[in-house]
Amino acid sequence: MKSQDIRKTFLNFFQEKKHSIVPSAPMVLKNDPTLMFVNSGMAPFKEYFLGNAEPKNNRISDSQKCLRVSGKHNDLEEVGYDTYHHTLFEMLGNWSFGDYFKDEAISWAWELLTEVYGIDKNILYVTVFEGSNDADKLPMDKEAYDFWKALIPEDRILMGNKKDNFWEMGAQGPCGPCSEIHVDIRSDEEKEKVDGKSLVNMDHPQVVEIWNLVFMQYNRKANGGLENLPNKHIDTGMGFERLCMVLQGVQSNYDTDMFTPIIREIETITNKDYGTDDKIDIAIRVISDHVRAVAFSIADGQLPSNTGAGYVIRRILRRAVRYGFTFLDKKEPFIYRLVDVLVKKMGPAFPELKDQKQLIENVIKEEESSFLRTLDQGLLLLDRIIADTDSNEISGEKVFELKDTYGFPEDLTDLILREKGYSYNSEGFQQKLKEQQERGKQASQLKSDDWTILHHDEIEEFIGYNTLEAHVKITRYRKVVSKKDGEMYQLVFNITPFYPEGGGQVGDKGYLEGQHGDVVYILDTKKENNLIIHFAKNLPKHKDEVLKAVVDTKQRNRTECNHTATHLLHQALREVLGTHVEQKGSAVHSKYLRFDFSHFSKLTIEELRDVENFVNSRIEGKLPLEENRSIPKEQAIADGAMSLFGEKYGDDVRTIRFGQSIELCGGTHVKNTGDIWHFKIVSEGAVAAGIRRIEAITNDAVKDFYFENNRAYFEMKDLLNNVKEPVKALQNLQSENIDLKKQIENLLKDKAKNIKGDLKNEITEVNGVQFLAKKIDLDASGIKDLCFELGSQFDNLFLLFGAENNGKAILSCYISKELVASKDLNAGTIVRELGKHIQGGGGGQPFFATAGGKKPDGIDTALEAGKSYIE
Repeated sequence: MKSQDIRKTFLNFFQEKKHSIVPSAPMVLKNDPTLMFVNSGMAPFKEYFLGNAEPKNNRISDSQKCLRVSGKHNDLEEVGYDTYHHTLFEMLGNWSFGDYFKDEAISWAWELLTEVYGIDKNILYVTVFEGSNDADKLPMDKEAYDFWKALIPEDRILMGNKKDNFWEMGAQGPCGPCSEIHVDIRSDEEKEKVDGKSLVNMDHPQVVEIWNLVFMQYNRKANGGLENLPNKHIDTGMGFERLCMVLQGVQSNYDTDMFTPIIREIETITNKDYGTDDKIDIAIRVISDHVRAVAFSIADGQLPSNTGAGYVIRRILRRAVRYGFTFLDKKEPFIYRLVDVLVKKMGPAFPELKDQKQLIENVIKEEESSFLRTLDQGLLLLDRIIADTDSNEISGEKVFELKDTYGFPEDLTDLILREKGYSYNSEGFQQKLKEQQERGKQASQLKSDDWTILHHDEIEEFIGYNTLEAHVKITRYRKVVSKKDGEMYQLVFNITPFYPEGGGQVGDKGYLEGQHGDVVYILDTKKENNLIIHFAKNLPKHKDEVLKAVVDTKQRNRTECNHTATHLLHQALREVLGTHVEQKGSAVHSKYLRFDFSHFSKLTIEELRDVENFVNSRIEGKLPLEENRSIPKEQAIADGAMSLFGEKYGDDVRTIRFGQSIELCGGTHVKNTGDIWHFKIVSEGAVAAGIRRIEAITNDAVKDFYFENNRAYFEMKDLLNNVKEPVKALQNLQSENIDLKKQIENLLKDKAKNIKGDLKNEITEVNGVQFLAKKIDLDASGIKDLCFELGSQFDNLFLLFGAENNGKAILSCYISKELVASKDLNAGTIVRELGKHIQGGGGGQPFFATAGGKKPDGIDTALEAGKSYIE
């Protein structure tokens, strides 16, 4: 059975059970501070489990793309070494929100597996929660056990502990017991030797869990206690890749048709065979898995970067690159060439891969090239570390520095060191790594109290499109504590004029005013699991009374100007550069806007001018806002509305139109483009391969920009004695400066020639070496030229020169190449050691190196110490 048929059969089965089939949500999460990525099938539905929203249908089914590489579910380092863990995986799932419960969930799972897919009942085992003796004192899940024993012999129903059979969303929130379905696909001979039940949950590659049925019936409170949920829910997740392994009769996920086309392509590109060598096999599995994770992430709007979710994606890709570099001998980019095969395989089910194929290839290729350069740099740095080490063990701190500062992975460092007969202090490395992780953990740690409910309100209504003031009631609040922000309070209102951060636009700020005149400032507004949350440093004195909520009008107006300008900018770029331009991200603040878009080259001055003029002509045209707050998504797209990169839309959407610009957008906007006043681009540059970024300003910020430029212009003109043509005057100064620099260079060369004649007479022989250590009056370039000129005239020459330039110290060492070989001398090592005398450091090649420092008084001491290297 082909993978696409397996997926289709699952969805059709639950559609017949009256489930709504929904598309996979984007893998990159935007409104959940507890997760970077969707790491389970239920993550996109948290708002329903928490009771913050009502689904249109209480029964839902889908195939959700998930990523597990960080946090509680960290599978990254296991990927490749076994045959059933992945970074990216598909989770087939069915959900009930207060509708059916254990009976239907269990019976339908059994029906689908055994009757529809035809899996032999005799190779299946199920687990049931055995209960717990800890503080929760939970009973054994007898209800699930009784349902199972009507379907399967009791000797195939196994008791599971809390670790394996009690599922929790996180430290707080809905949770409950679960039943896992495991499959034993070993040979008959192996089954006769070892009973399958003894291998369940023992990490056996052929006895694996394929489906987990979670029965959400409790809520975990902040104090650790449990309470019953008002409505019971079903959350099931079945690993699609593992199911394919079972139904396709193979012994590994990587032998299914989800992976074999990619593996065949890797074999072709690398000229390595899969299945012949363990190290090669692991590398091929790592690459075939990781290219999927990276491709889907980019397609969903998350590019590799140095922070947050982007850093996770960069780590995954770099892990793939280094496995190719180390075990497949690939020293040039090649992973991007696998995207074509991936798109052909998974594009029909996930059209975003087709739509973003070119971008995915460009970004991966550029990232590969960049990291390969990093590896080359790391190899040079490692050679230098080895040269400076007196023993055969490198310090763990140095290995950590290579990883942390230069991105050079420790496992590759270990491999290279072992090949050269060295090792490194693993304990020292782990200690540094632990310290870094602890710092990161403390910085990101967030402690939340339970919500205190003041008023029960079914729906929190946003009214900020119409008004910036409202009388509101606090319906719930809680205290949160983090190292970054300290103690804060999160407030939820029955209605709110505050716009929550979303769609690139920052959240509103403002204040609450009580009836007695006390004021609480709202510092930020965000949306979390469909709740609009207002952040404040303290609570109102009278929490139960009606409060006046006021949005910061000035900040909102500036933000609206910038948001509308991004829409006009998007239109301008497509008009000036072409319709290949697509928005790839944005940030709309009150002071500036940032817009990322797809384009293959740097914009010319003329193109930037045309884009600015296009936007400003729409501003001058005073185009009115045409808003449609609720329209079917399909109709909006048919009307020409543009949907944005990596955004999740509902069935009904809001459209924003200014003239010919129309987009799906939930943000706030000016009522007329004339309110923007003016638009000015302040920078344009590359973000990634094929992605450009424009930063721009509008309204008051443009006025400030021109005022500052005007001030700088008159200051410059004043320095030029108020000449009529300041630009021409500056050009003349530059020309004169270039001429003067050339004259100085020539004078220094003449000076070096004169010095050379004197220095030749000062060179003395020490132990068969022509030696000179002296302080001279030349710059670094002049010293280098002098060294090589003297080197061409003397054999066995050892020179050490010191100089003081602009209050800084310079040390340069030259050693004839024959001396480097015969005396095992290294100029780079020497200047690094002598550099301590001038409170500095440096390096270079074995025959010539330079050090710089901030203590010129130490030059004489360094020069005196130089003689010891040849005595």
